[in-house]
Amino acid sequence: MRIARDQQLDGIRAVAVLMVVYAHFYATDGSHWGHIGVRLFFVLSGFLITRLLLDARDDQRFEPATALKSFYARRALRIFPPYFAVLGAVWLTGLETSGKVLGWHALYLSNFWYAHQDAWTPWVLCHTWSLSIEEQFYIVWPLVVLVAPRRSIATICVGVVLCSLAFRFYWPVTGTPTLARDLLPPASMDALAAGALLAAHRAGGAALPRWAERSWKPLLVVSLILFPLKSVATTPVLEWFVWIGLEVFPLLPLTLLVGACSRGIGGYVGRLVQAPPVTALGRISYGIYLYHAIALALVVKAQAFIPVNVSEQGAGRLAVAGTATLLLAWISWIAFESPLNALKRHFPYARQAGSAPAIAGADAASAAYPGATVERGGTLQVSDTRWT
Repeated sequence: MRIARDQQLDGIRAVAVLMVVYAHFYATDGSHWGHIGVRLFFVLSGFLITRLLLDARDDQRFEPATALKSFYARRALRIFPPYFAVLGAVWLTGLETSGKVLGWHALYLSNFWYAHQDAWTPWVLCHTWSLSIEEQFYIVWPLVVLVAPRRSIATICVGVVLCSLAFRFYWPVTGTPTLARDLLPPASMDALAAGALLAAHRAGGAALPRWAERSWKPLLVVSLILFPLKSVATTPVLEWFVWIGLEVFPLLPLTLLVGACSRGIGGYVGRLVQAPPVTALGRISYGIYLYHAIALALVVKAQAFIPVNVSEQGAGRLAVAGTATLLLAWISWIAFESPLNALKRHFPYARQAGSAPAIAGADAASAAYPGATVERGGTLQVSDTRWT
């Protein structure tokens, strides 16, 4: 049973979304923490999605068509209702005239819209670029995991990572840094594929390569050194080095962090990331990420009625907009998302025969601990609840 260990993955979700909130509500120095938080989400998502698909594939009653249909049905139940509710709210309130470009967002093409504009306009929906990246990933990746030869999946993951790293030379070749370097799908596939590689590696039962165990600490140190350089005016060559360093060097530490939490970290760190308040925050992290920009836009509009400064980055904005975001996310989870998640029991990954009680029990546990896999009476149930 993975429930206890996956509490720590909920804790990692909380850490990732807090990085994003910190960057958007408080940081005044162009902090890169928000992007690192999104990269952590990508690694976690790639790991969980690949793990659940590989687990489904191991079931004796596995059928690719059934598993694929269930995957997309469960993803739709988890992701679409809150997402389209946000788009509807933006359209009704007319925030930043976002209604003119809602078609891009409704089709999960936000990343292409912002890359084409080369500007974060409208800002209130700018965070949806990462949700679009993931949906584009989901179009293809389940087919790969469910259909490709099992022994080839890890190799495919490595190939995707290498292609993504090669794409990062887009900037030096064109000579012009644009949002496309960060927002087009190849720019993020390395993180998603790294998480997928971790899942494939785990499924094979192999130990971590020695080079990975020896490299993650130096890479983490270099990443921390590069952070303050990002906001310093430099030459184009040095700026490119800092940018690509902050994209590439943290990838291994983030992947190993997800791997460690999936196994269960002991000591004070383990108890911290699986503390009830932290895991609760992780469970509503999708809502926090989804609603935080709208909460901020509405709070700024109400500045005249708020005694602290919420119009600029800082403690006032963090306190007020952060509280509003948490409230929205909590209401959404209780009244909206959790009941919809319960419907996923109707879409098992393998055909079930006479096991309704086992399915119900497994889904009850999955609802409490998103991402958990529960085996009861020989019935495999995999929850794919995630941050986004």
